[in-house]
Amino acid sequence: MAHVTHIYLEPYAPPGVKRLVDPRGGSCNIGEIDDTTVLKYPREKEDMEQIRIEAKMLDLLGSHPHIIQSKGLTEHGLLLEFMPNGNAHDYLSAHPDVSLDRRLAWCVQAAEAVAYIHSRRVLHCDIRHDNFLLDANLDLKLADFQGEHFSPTGAVVLDGGSLESARAWLPRDPPGRCSVRTDLFALGSALHFLMTGAEVFPDLVRSCETYEDVMRWYDETEPEIHRRFRAGEFPPADEHVCGAVTARLWRQLYKTADQVVADLEAIRAAVVHGQNPDVYVCPPNEHEQPCEEDELWRPPPNREQTLVGA
Repeated sequence: MAHVTHIYLEPYAPPGVKRLVDPRGGSCNIGEIDDTTVLKYPREKEDMEQIRIEAKMLDLLGSHPHIIQSKGLTEHGLLLEFMPNGNAHDYLSAHPDVSLDRRLAWCVQAAEAVAYIHSRRVLHCDIRHDNFLLDANLDLKLADFQGEHFSPTGAVVLDGGSLESARAWLPRDPPGRCSVRTDLFALGSALHFLMTGAEVFPDLVRSCETYEDVMRWYDETEPEIHRRFRAGEFPPADEHVCGAVTARLWRQLYKTADQVVADLEAIRAAVVHGQNPDVYVCPPNEHEQPCEEDELWRPPPNREQTLVGA
C-alpha cells in the first residue's frame, strides 16, 4: 500500500471559534464563540450566500420568543444566540422522560413560531425536530432560516434553497414548490416527534455507520416514505393526545398555523383539567377535504423560475 497517498484536510474555523457545537452540520458549521453566542459559518469559506440570506430573513423577522435571535452578520458568518440545551431531537433522545406538560408546551411554541413567520410572509421550508432548539429554560425556538420570503403579491424576495427532509415532505408537483401547506405538513411530523420521541415511521429508522450506509438508506427508504404519504398511510390519530392535530396537519385540513395554535391550546387546557381532548379537536374523517391555500401570498408554481437571494 506504499502507493496510497493520504491527504488530511484541516477543517476551516474562523477566528474566535473555540469548538464546533454540532459537528454533524450540513453545508454550515456552528462554532462556539462564548457562553452566549455561536457563529454559523459555511464549511467552505467562500460560500457565504446562504448565510447572507439567513441573516436577511432573521432581520425581517425581528424579535420573537420562539425564533432564534441574530446578533449580526460578520465577514465570517452569522452570529446567533447560544442555545445551551441543543435541539429537540437530541434532547428528547437523551431525556425520554420529559413530562407531558413540557411536550405540550413545546408543541404550542413550535406552532406559534410557524404562525409568526407566516405572518411575515416567510416559509421555513425545512421544519423538523432538529431545527427546533432549546434555551436555558427549555423553551423552544425555531432556527435555520434558509427558506423563502415573499412580497405581498407573491413574488419571491429571498430564496435560501431549503427543502424538507423525507419524513416532513408533502408529496407535490413540482417537488420544489414550497407553500404554507408544505410548512404545515412538516409541522405535523415535528409535533409527532415532540409528543412521542419517535420518527413518523419508526420501522424505517436504521443505524447508519458510514456515508455508504446513509446513501443506501436513502435509496431504500425515501421511496417508501413518499409512497406512504401519498397513500395517506399516517400514524394513527390516537397514538398521543395531539394525534388529532398531527393527523389534520398531514391531511392538510388546516389553512393557517394560527388554527393549529388554537387547537393545541385547547388540548393543553383539556389535559390540565382532566378532560378528553377529543371533545375539542376531533380526528379527521373521510369526508373532510384539504383546505385551499391562503390567497394572500400564494407562491409561484415553479420555484426554479424565481430570483434567488435578491
